[in-house]
Amino acid sequence: MSTAAVSAAVTTDPWLSLRGREFRSRLILGIEQYTDPTLVSEVLRSAACDVFITTFDLEQTKPSLLMSDLDDAVGLDDYVWIGTTSFARSQQDALLTARRLRDSYGIDIMKLDVRPSDNLPHNAQTVTAAAELIAEGFDVLPFILPDPATAVALEQAGCAAVRVMCSPVASARGVVDERAVRETMAAVSIPVVLEGGLGTPAQVVRAMELGADAVLVNTAVAQAPSPTKLAESMRLAVEAGRLAADQGLVGPLDK
Repeated sequence: MSTAAVSAAVTTDPWLSLRGREFRSRLILGIEQYTDPTLVSEVLRSAACDVFITTFDLEQTKPSLLMSDLDDAVGLDDYVWIGTTSFARSQQDALLTARRLRDSYGIDIMKLDVRPSDNLPHNAQTVTAAAELIAEGFDVLPFILPDPATAVALEQAGCAAVRVMCSPVASARGVVDERAVRETMAAVSIPVVLEGGLGTPAQVVRAMELGADAVLVNTAVAQAPSPTKLAESMRLAVEAGRLAADQGLVGPLDK
């Protein structure tokens, strides 16, 4: 299937619109783990993604790609640019990363992560950091552990969407507490992205069946024998799960 045909197959009404930029694909892929810009391009196109995510590693311990190389391979003008603080281990590191991304690239949509040494979202610090970034003019998409009260606090602070952890990052465990995730999604009216531990297409289908507006996948695709093939499979899984959810085919909760 051509890139144009793939894109047409997944085009939907926007699930999120910010500053005149529309998020239509319900599959978001992280790209922090890649070292080949051509592969990044192939993966994003196989998944029919419309979002490009970039970050700074403040400690400079992670491999990184030159933005010029990415632009040549990917064609960055075709994507909505957002930043991420996924390497931040503290609230202050997250704020510093966000500000550097805006100063360097003009990015004002921020995928906010505050994950200390346990690599789990710190809900309280995330709420505080989100409020500070919103006051500075950012649109914020924070990452949290399932918790209705935290999700409500973030919505009231003015977050554009909330990202809810299904299971520990890179665990491939899928949605481990479906009831908590559903209760968190039901507590807010802003879009909800499910991510963390989505390791198979079947797990992505289930996340969409539960009512997610979108899913974010990273490690499963990046570490697959063929990232482009798994990216396409994840795209189809999102479509299948979304269609099932539209028909009310959720089924009983696992927990």
